[in-house]
Order: sequence, then C-alpha cells, then structure tokens
Amino acid sequence: MSVVLSLKNIKKNYGPLKALDDISFDVPKGSVFGILGPNGSGKTTMLGIVMDILKATSGSFYWNGEQGSTNEMRKQIGTLLETPNFYHYLSAEKNLKIAAAIKGRSYDEIPVVLEKVNLLQRKDSKFSTYSLGMKQRLAIASTLLGSPDILVFDEPTNGLDPAGIAEIRELMKDLNRQGKTIIMASHILDEVEKVCTHVAIIQKGILKTVGTVQEVLNAAPTDKVATLEIEVSADNITALEDLLKQLPGVLSVTNTGSALTIESSETLSSSSINKYCFEKGIVLSQLTLKKKSLEKRFLEITGGKSDR
Repeated sequence: MSVVLSLKNIKKNYGPLKALDDISFDVPKGSVFGILGPNGSGKTTMLGIVMDILKATSGSFYWNGEQGSTNEMRKQIGTLLETPNFYHYLSAEKNLKIAAAIKGRSYDEIPVVLEKVNLLQRKDSKFSTYSLGMKQRLAIASTLLGSPDILVFDEPTNGLDPAGIAEIRELMKDLNRQGKTIIMASHILDEVEKVCTHVAIIQKGILKTVGTVQEVLNAAPTDKVATLEIEVSADNITALEDLLKQLPGVLSVTNTGSALTIESSETLSSSSINKYCFEKGIVLSQLTLKKKSLEKRFLEITGGKSDR
C-alpha cells in the first residue's frame, strides 16, 4: 500500500492543554480519508500542522515519504482550510486569475478547473450571484490550479444547505475517481460515510480509531462486545418479544409497534434466531439484519459529546 501522508506520534500542546496527544496514522494513496471528530477535537489543528501552518510540540509527519512539508511538496497539494477570500463583484474567471497569479499558475488552467467543478458555463457570473454550493465549488476549483494529486479540505460542506452538501459530495467522488487523494476533516457523520473510504476518529486530541470505513463500522465498541441489530416481526409480536428475551445472546429487545429490534452479540446469527423461533412455534414474517451506521459507531466511541 502506497502512503501519501504518515503521522508519527504528533503532539500539540497549548500550555497545559493537549490539543493533540500522540497521533499516528497513515493515509493511503487514492483514498478519501475522513478525519472525524466533535467540534474542538483537534481536527483543524492537525491539518494546520501537516500543512506547516502550525508547529507540532513533538512528533513528525511525512508527505510521500519525505519528512515535513517543503515548498515543492506543498505545490503538489491543493488546500482549503478556511473560508475562501473571493471578490464578490468579480466573475469566477477573474477571481481565479487572481488566485492563479498568486500561485504562479497559468491562466490556461482556469477553464480546465472550472469544467471539473461544473462551473464553466457560469465563468462570467459575478461571485455574488453564486449559491453557497457554487461558491464552495469555486473555492475547490482554486485548489485544483496546478493539478495537485492531493487535496486537503477542512469542513468542506460547513454552512451549506442540503443541495450544496450534495453538490460537494458528488464533486469529491468525481475528483477521487480522477485519481486524487482527498483528506477531509468533518463532523458531519452522514457525509463522511457516503464519501470516505477511510476514517480516523479523534476526540479531545486522542485518536480513538482508524481504518477503512467498513473496518471502523465492524469493530467492537470499546469495553463492549461486538453487537448486531436485527429487526424481526411475527403475527403475535408480544409472544415473539417474550420468547426473544429468553434467547441467550440477546442483549435487548425494543418494540417499535410493527416490529422488534434486537441487539444481540455476534455469536447469534439471523439464521440461528429464525431457527430458534420456528422450533418454539413462531414463524417470523420479517427478519432483517440492520446495517450499523457510522453515526452510531461514532457515538459509541465518543459518547456523543462536543470537545469544547
């Protein structure tokens, strides 16, 4: 596995406050890597360190195997770490010309990046006429100047309405399909699950878990057994509920009215539950293994609290 970014024992202290506490993980090439955590967890601090905006108290990081962030390396990375500064009275094209001049990039790239973010037909429109999603897409277009292989975004959907969030989600997927490695910090669980291939969860500056999204979803909660959620139903819901409460391995049974949601240990399977009920004289009319969401896994890990 080729690694784009590697963090080794990164610590960042502000006096007695530990903003980051011994963070280590690798970002695979070609991934969409989500850094997920409550507000105030240290996500932005971490991105600031790897982009050489902040200095770590200790530890090191490596871009493509090279320690630190050199000027040459930074040219290969497109970054959006804060709200972009565009001139409201200028068109998208003119704003990008200013950005290209600052970055030392050719104006010839501007139609290319506008096409990638689906704004080429609106290149002559003033920035002030853009929707929130379009403004964010223009900001991402600016990061694409120079055709970087790596993109680093801090809360790219922050403040957007549902339509704008959907626009950025699809753009992220398109850019990844084009071979870009994307590193994004976010607290929006649903978007991370829909877009990211890998995730690191941080709370109070501590790395709680890291891996592919599927690995994180399937991992057992800390200090708990791994669990399954299974939804079942039968003609006699009350009798079924009483029966399931007697089944070893069933941790809880919740009656939703039309069905029962079982939380069970992973020693139980759908087929074993079906067999048990049938042998006890109850035929199930529904049996569905529910997919655990990243939101539920996140709450298991963090307790659902902000770090501020």
